[in-house]
This record gives sequence, C-alpha cells and structure tokens, in this order.
Amino acid sequence: MIETGLRNKVVIVTGAAAGIGRTTAMLFAREQCRIAAWDVNPENADLERQLRDARGESLFRRVDVSNPDDVEQGVREVVEKWSRVDVLINNAGITRDSQLVKWKDGNVAGTMTDQAFEDVLAVNLRGVFHCARAVAPHMIRNGGGVILNASSVVGLYGNFGQTNYAATKAGVIAFTRTWSRELGRHQIRVNAVAPGFIGTDLIRTIPEKVMQGMVDHTPLGRMGTAEDVAHAYVWLASDAAAFITGAVLSVDGGLVLGT
Repeated sequence: MIETGLRNKVVIVTGAAAGIGRTTAMLFAREQCRIAAWDVNPENADLERQLRDARGESLFRRVDVSNPDDVEQGVREVVEKWSRVDVLINNAGITRDSQLVKWKDGNVAGTMTDQAFEDVLAVNLRGVFHCARAVAPHMIRNGGGVILNASSVVGLYGNFGQTNYAATKAGVIAFTRTWSRELGRHQIRVNAVAPGFIGTDLIRTIPEKVMQGMVDHTPLGRMGTAEDVAHAYVWLASDAAAFITGAVLSVDGGLVLGT
C-alpha cells in the first residue's frame, strides 16, 4: 500500500453535499483526514454523520462560496477547530446552459442572459478566488499546503451552449498556473483536475441519445465516475505528487483524443 501522507490533514471540500464533492470528501475521510465539508445546500447534513463514521472528525457547514464573508467565516471556523488548513478542494460549481445567440427562422430566438452568465461566474470563478484567498495565508503560516481546483475539458476545448461555464473553467486553469507561480515559494502546490463526462445526477438529466454520443467519443468507452475524479484529487494532494504544481490533470477517459 502506498503511503499518501494524508493522515490527520485538514481538508476543505466545497460543493461537498453531492456528486463528485461528496465522493471526494468521503475518500479523504477514509485516508484519515479531518474533513470540513461545505455546501450551499443545508439539506444534506447527513454527510457529517457519514464522514464521522468513516473517520471520526468532520464538520458540515452551509457556505456560499460566491459570498466572500461566508468563506472567510468558514475558514475561521476550520482554523479555530483544527488550527490549520492543509488541503483545499475547490469543487463547487453550477451550470446555466444556453447558446450565446439562438437563431431560428432568420431571427434571434434567444440569448444567454446576463443573469445566467453572472450566476456561473459567481460560483465557478469568484468562488474559487474567494476560497483560495481566504485559505492561502493560513497555509503560508503553516509552511505549505495544497490547493486543487475543479476545471473541465470544456475549459480546454469549449462546448456548445456553455459560454459561461467554459469561460469559468478556462479561468480556473489560469488561476491554477498563476497561483502555482506565486505560492510555490511558500511550499503551496496548486493543481487543477479537468474531468470529462462524469456520471453524476447532473449528467443523467441529459437525453440518452446525447449521453451515448459522449460515450462514443470517449476512447475508454464509458463515462467517468465520481470515484475516478476523487482518486485524482487524493493523489494530487498526497506525498506521491509532491513535485507537481501548476498542472492540469485530465480525467476524461481520453475524451479529448476522441473529439
């Protein structure tokens, strides 16, 4: 068994109530980490019990990452409880899909609204900024840490109907590369994970024909799982990745090769 070096590390996971975030929080708990699970949805507080069952030390809090005051308070609570933050997983994200301009019968049939654009930027981009800004000073004082950001293959190659989402995921890659340069001198590693099509509840709302098309374009011939992405986060946070920073790890089954 490979020693990850994660035992007793303090890990914040945003968007932890469901999907990839929930699976990631549980996987880090099984690595004997102390887990601060954040989500804007307070109805999933049973996660705290499950994390305690897996490890013994955890907290679940409602934190809106788009609100900098919420984030600062959340970080203060973590530091008061456990004295430090070792790993930040910036997983929280939303979609508000529509075409930039939908054209039908020679006329504009719809556009992406300002609200749809701003909502996605608020969570997916500004939320990542708020969390990293709040956590970095504590990591610097403690001699290092790991920041892992959720990007997407969409941020690398774009996607129809996702102007807002693709822009945020490309921005997250820029954050990752910039912060790795700024924070490396403080022994803080910053990396991004770029998932492809992952079989979460969100993806399962897509029509079956469209989903099959996604699978057909994936060389490994299947959709990814939340566990596939969570294992990537654990590896990047571990001692096994101690000399990796500024990287974007695609977890996509070879999707970008199949496009």
